[in-house]
Amino acid sequence: MPAFHLATFRVDVTPPIGHPLCGGWIEPARKIADPLEAFGVVLLGQGKPVVLCVFDWVALRNDAHLAIRKALADAAHTTIEFVSVHAVHPHDAPFADTEAQKILDAAHGPPCLDLKFFDQVVKDIGKACRDALAKTKRFTHIGIGSAVVKEVASNRRVLGPDGKVKFTRTSATKDKEAREQPEGVIDPVLRTLSFWDGDTPLVAMHYYATHPMSYYGKGEVSADFCGLARRKFQEANPTVFTAYFNGCGGNITAGKYNDGSPENRPLLRDRMLAGMTESWKSTKRREVTGWEWRVEPVKLKPRKEASFTEEQSRLAVNDEKATKAKRGNAAYQLAWLKRLDQPIDIGCLDFGGKTLVLHLPGEAFIDYQLAAQKMRPDADVFVASYGDDGCGYIPTAAGYLQGGYEPTVALSSPDSEEILMKAMMKLLKGKPPEGEK
Repeated sequence: MPAFHLATFRVDVTPPIGHPLCGGWIEPARKIADPLEAFGVVLLGQGKPVVLCVFDWVALRNDAHLAIRKALADAAHTTIEFVSVHAVHPHDAPFADTEAQKILDAAHGPPCLDLKFFDQVVKDIGKACRDALAKTKRFTHIGIGSAVVKEVASNRRVLGPDGKVKFTRTSATKDKEAREQPEGVIDPVLRTLSFWDGDTPLVAMHYYATHPMSYYGKGEVSADFCGLARRKFQEANPTVFTAYFNGCGGNITAGKYNDGSPENRPLLRDRMLAGMTESWKSTKRREVTGWEWRVEPVKLKPRKEASFTEEQSRLAVNDEKATKAKRGNAAYQLAWLKRLDQPIDIGCLDFGGKTLVLHLPGEAFIDYQLAAQKMRPDADVFVASYGDDGCGYIPTAAGYLQGGYEPTVALSSPDSEEILMKAMMKLLKGKPPEGEK
């Protein structure tokens, strides 16, 4: 049997004091509540090296996302198709879109990203990956674990009798009536994919779907409750390299269980930690005989509404009286329109057809994650979303008709559901969810 090896790396990606947070529409960095990191795993021994990386940032979009992938591909001696980069999405963190920042600079608009800081991060992440390859470790098995996380996730979109969004549960929901509504459609399961050398654990990668914010906007840089839970798990398992990937949390928040009180952050952290711990305890190992990395490039179509056109976006980004958020969103829209000919790569890591890890772009709705699991009911399916975030939210086609917040800022059209589902089906080698064609 061939020898399989892996390398791991981590990089401090905490922004400097004064750096814009969440694209500049909230308070900039005033203090560091806890550091932000990027984590990576390189798999070696089966064709081209595969690199999986995740940042404690809000998002990486378009050229910024591509720059990180290129740096990692060069460092790992692979090609960008074999590099998947994601964000966890805490809001008190950087939001990286280099083209949007250049557009804002030209319009004398508010900053969204320090380009010199970002360039340094690109260099740091490449060096860390390159250095990691000098100390690889053999692995012989993968591990599969899972556990239900209690009282964290809830669907942000509570529909009324007319099928339209009646309540929107943000991450911090103060409306008592909204919090009292049922959890709605979520995936309550946290899943853990691990790598082992015999009976020695090397890496644990946790996957769960939710917006990871308890509170934000006060200028306190933080990985928030998911990042803090990951750190606690790492402290309890110091020899196990630990990373956390956010699933399809586009329409999922902790809003049912969180009113934004600061004391809720450690409570949510501990609930996540309990899920990670239980998932780890449930782990069952499987011998690795090889893997396949499949990639499907997709092109998502732009919105057709007048407010999403290049003309209207230009007017908004140049309007000095407009809010930071409006000018920033217009710049993101222009950056998205500029890159439409550059496909988004969707990847799938397949261990023998029984363990599949799907890597999706944007802020995909939970419906995509649930659909992926239904496509392969015979396998363990892990889903990481928040990959290339150029398109922003990815609602379902029905979601656009239901109203609510997400369709007001989603940059791709309702056709995205059909395009993504077809790509997912191909990558997973699956069948349509029951009752669908």
